[in-house]
Amino acid sequence: MQSFRSEIENPIVEKDILELERKIRLFKEGKVDEERFRSLRLARGVYGQRQLGVQMIRIKLPYGRVSSEQLHRIANVSDEYSRGRLHITTRQDIQIHHVSLDRTPELWAELEKDDITLREACGNAVRNVTASETAGIDPAEAFDVTPYAHATFQFFLRNPICQEMGRKFKMSFSATEGDTALSFIHDLGFIAKTKEVNGEQLKGFKVMLAGGLGSQPRQADVMYDFLETDLLIPTIEGVLRVFDRHGERAKRAKARLKFLVKGLGLDAFLSLVEQERKALAYQSYPIDTTAFEGEPQFEELQVPEVRITDQEQFEAWKNTNVIAQKQAGLFAVGIKVHLGDFYTDKARKLADLIKKYAANELRFTLRQNILIRHVREALLPFFYQELAALGFADPGYNSTADITACPGTDTCNLGIASSTGIAAELERVLKSEYPAYVGNEDITIKISGCMNACGQHNMAHIGFQGMSIKVGNLLAPALQVLVGGGVLGNGNGKFADKLIKIPSKKGPDALRILLDDFEAHRDEHNFLTYYESRGKTYFYELLKHLSDTTNLSEDDYIDWGHNEKYVKAIGVGECAGVVIDLVATLLFESEEKLGNAKEALEAGLWSDSIYHAYAAMINTAKALLTGESAKTNTQASIVKSFDEVFVATKKVVLPNSFSDLVFQINKNEPTAAFAKQYLLDAQSFFTTISAYRSLVLAEQ
Repeated sequence: MQSFRSEIENPIVEKDILELERKIRLFKEGKVDEERFRSLRLARGVYGQRQLGVQMIRIKLPYGRVSSEQLHRIANVSDEYSRGRLHITTRQDIQIHHVSLDRTPELWAELEKDDITLREACGNAVRNVTASETAGIDPAEAFDVTPYAHATFQFFLRNPICQEMGRKFKMSFSATEGDTALSFIHDLGFIAKTKEVNGEQLKGFKVMLAGGLGSQPRQADVMYDFLETDLLIPTIEGVLRVFDRHGERAKRAKARLKFLVKGLGLDAFLSLVEQERKALAYQSYPIDTTAFEGEPQFEELQVPEVRITDQEQFEAWKNTNVIAQKQAGLFAVGIKVHLGDFYTDKARKLADLIKKYAANELRFTLRQNILIRHVREALLPFFYQELAALGFADPGYNSTADITACPGTDTCNLGIASSTGIAAELERVLKSEYPAYVGNEDITIKISGCMNACGQHNMAHIGFQGMSIKVGNLLAPALQVLVGGGVLGNGNGKFADKLIKIPSKKGPDALRILLDDFEAHRDEHNFLTYYESRGKTYFYELLKHLSDTTNLSEDDYIDWGHNEKYVKAIGVGECAGVVIDLVATLLFESEEKLGNAKEALEAGLWSDSIYHAYAAMINTAKALLTGESAKTNTQASIVKSFDEVFVATKKVVLPNSFSDLVFQINKNEPTAAFAKQYLLDAQSFFTTISAYRSLVLAEQ
């Protein structure tokens, strides 16, 4: 395991990987409890999967951008540590499965050789920053959002303010008012805008706040109609600080930002964000965009000779899969990737292709596809030929027949019914029975294996959610059918209505009924106006007969893509660990946080040092409160409870209240003097609590 140390140039990254290696060892020795270890490994992209003894690795790829060298590196890692399959997610990440926990530090070190990280790809942190895959090439865009998405990724990666929040935090950047990055379902969503001020065009964003999917989807609020780009980073930091301090931590189902904003109200939440302004590291943060400007460079300028044998198929591919860029003479080529899964042999050939002929860039998309950018018009026949040889030239990119689905019961702990199996069957039905929909982009179909909506089923025109249904003493796989969702643009969207639960094997019939009825009544309607004109009851009646379970056959008890009878199994796959003293574990972590604060202070990172010291004090207080079974569901409640349980009763003697001590953080600017004093205060508090803890243990 030591071999990778000398190969990592960045000492921060090296320390991170060595820390993962150390914690794996401590966990296996029973010195770190399972819950705390889970938190650490998730923040390093290591996720337990349904199968025992192996992990899913999520590779964090900001806005889905990948170079040839990076794609080769990912393919090599997948072959060495996994099974050669790559899975594109709906957040533009890549996942590989069936990886041994012991080998994850080594795997991570290999990826970092080409500047690829696992850090914060999972866990209660800022997840992958997504963006429109056409950003920078879209003729309708206000400006290229890519550098702003990149700056956001860089600023908050490893940032102490967002390492151990109550839940995950998701952000997106949409290039146009079409909102192709889905701002309305994000914790923070940004839509590119320009505004004329004194004859000058200013760049900025419409900011959407506290959207989300899951079992209780919520349309994001408009936080700002126009936020100038230099205020982007400070605004995000203010929101994250408030979420970290006031967000729910004990009740996981209520821990997302959408519940906090709903509970407080938008105005009260924005007031708390404003109160954080003084503590921010930057009041303004101009973003340098020059690295993302300039003309694309091509390694090979010569156009290979190509003879197209099937001109009709070539034209069909061009009509559905080729997009004109705003750069004259250049085109983007969409690749429809079935269920987001492809293999390393094809990945390498694709990497060589973009290196030589397409300015060395592709982007994984929010619909689990691939978009090659900067293809010269003369090269389109050549690209068609090369992609066809890889099985990547099927028409229908981003069409109705291009179904989005999460992994479901294939690998996910939470999957209830197969999403990939039913997706494959629905795609077959569309291709064979409804060929016109291969080029139709007006209807989207999305599938999730459970209510968590990783497949985004509840924002689709037609959505399916994996469930189970009881028939006598037996369980059959089932689907909840949802209809009427969609993206309306400019930060607005609709969530689909839940209509009816049906056995999974009747899913294709549900799709046929909906499409047949749409064709019979569409007139001038698009799908959403067609749905709204008839209403939920009409569609319930249309599908009601499919819910009948009185005459199920043996086949109905076998899920799509499976050969054996359905068994409902949720939450299998996480490793077991030895449960140890949680209070001691929390205090041990507080020491680590104080160490981080000291390192940041010595490096001149005042704001980082202050937040590490703050986190150490919160963690230390939580340790004692855990022993008292006191309320610790938010950081704010930890502060309040500590004053009530320990300070007011004089069990712990402090110069002032714990609240006064801790909340110096948002009453002072992040200067060197304050950072130094705040760290001394945090160290003194830890010493006081450690002494109290030792006394209690001695008495026991």
